[in-house]
Amino acid sequence: MTAAALFQSTLASLPEIVVVTGACILLILGQLVRKGQQQFLVWASIAVVLIAALGTLMLAGEVRPAYSGMFVVDRFAVFFKVVFYLVTVLTFLLSRKYAEIEGIGSSEYYVLLLLALSGMMIMASATDLLSIYVGLELMVLCTYVLTGFLRQQRRSNEAALKYVILGGVSTGIFLYGVSLIYGLTGTTQLDGMAKAVTGDPLDPGLLLAVVFIVAGLVFKVGAVPFHMWVPDVYEGAPTTITAFMSVGPKAAGFAVILRVFLNPLVAASNVWIIVAVIAAVTMALGSFVALVQDNFKRLLAYSSIAHAGFAMFGVAAGGADGVASVMLYLLIYAFMNLGIFGIVIMMRNGDFSGEVIEDYAGFAKSHRGLALLMLLYLFSLAGIPPTAGFFAKFYVLVALVERGFVMLAVIAVLLSAVAAYFYIRIVMVIYMREPEGVFDPALTPAVGATLAFTAAATIGIGLFPAWFLRLAQHAAIGG
Repeated sequence: MTAAALFQSTLASLPEIVVVTGACILLILGQLVRKGQQQFLVWASIAVVLIAALGTLMLAGEVRPAYSGMFVVDRFAVFFKVVFYLVTVLTFLLSRKYAEIEGIGSSEYYVLLLLALSGMMIMASATDLLSIYVGLELMVLCTYVLTGFLRQQRRSNEAALKYVILGGVSTGIFLYGVSLIYGLTGTTQLDGMAKAVTGDPLDPGLLLAVVFIVAGLVFKVGAVPFHMWVPDVYEGAPTTITAFMSVGPKAAGFAVILRVFLNPLVAASNVWIIVAVIAAVTMALGSFVALVQDNFKRLLAYSSIAHAGFAMFGVAAGGADGVASVMLYLLIYAFMNLGIFGIVIMMRNGDFSGEVIEDYAGFAKSHRGLALLMLLYLFSLAGIPPTAGFFAKFYVLVALVERGFVMLAVIAVLLSAVAAYFYIRIVMVIYMREPEGVFDPALTPAVGATLAFTAAATIGIGLFPAWFLRLAQHAAIGG
């Protein structure tokens, strides 16, 4: 690599370098912070993310390939990185009080979140299966540790152990697919793989390789049949980490899936049929199993599975419209899901956890403003107009119909009706039941700002969806 190429590569990956360097500095500074002064770690971490975001926006003007074609900065990558920045900053704000209550506000907590962010950023820009793997492992290794951060709680340790074991299996599946691709095509670059398409039907070896890669990636978004880790991990992890994992790593997984599925090799394999089946089964399982959940975090876990299935319908639709619909869906899902998790996090105060649905009985009579916010987020998750969640699902359905997949659109609508029931059930508990006790939510300025921002975004995108759709379409085209 020449000096000029090295400079261009370093410039293209400058935001990632900023995040990793900031994490290392924060790890050292964290040893100097006295107990009770952990708020410095929150604001320092947010500053690192904002500096990286500024760098990303400055690089957004043109396509910047780097590291011999293994990394690229384009509109697609910039869109997802902005989503990651928003998710991470909001997670830091939600962690301010929660980390203090749970006793996990050490520098390692914030450093691991920053390193997980850097892994997601690499995944968004990766154009080679090996660079995808590097970003993927950097992200999941950090989330493994964060899942078990409540070291004194058995369920947190159990969740981390399950996550590590199942995550290792999925990584092995993915790497086996990568090895097959390299053996059959002589390259791991996504562009180079396209040259392997020589005829129809596709070579059986290449088809098998594509299936293995898809299986490894499907695990990361919690889709069937690799969904079994989601409920236990979401319940056992610190609630702030559950909120982060439900949107950040999921969006990163879909970023990789979309890049891989735009590849002619994958398109030629007709793997969209498999994806359509996965989408339908994933949404069905998430929706029906959520109906019988009493734990709020487990219910949101199955809700996450159902939403992953709906987003997979957009992947199955394919084309620029399908990709744009998935990108818009993930952006909207990040706001409404972080909002509902923000209220669950705020309920953790003293001996009160707020993790059981019955804890919210009569919530509207004791905390009207917060109950109204919950109503907004739940209606948006259910896809009820005019919230942003409605338009997230609407544009996926439009992409399916325009591509001729009318039956898939009908299945998606029917399963959405099932999913709407368990959200409305929570609304009934909030508004139709009498309060069973007195509780004091840990509403801090940071949490309040997060709830205000996510609520404004949920309403704003619902009122002006076309502008955000054009933004996603512009990013989906790339370049």
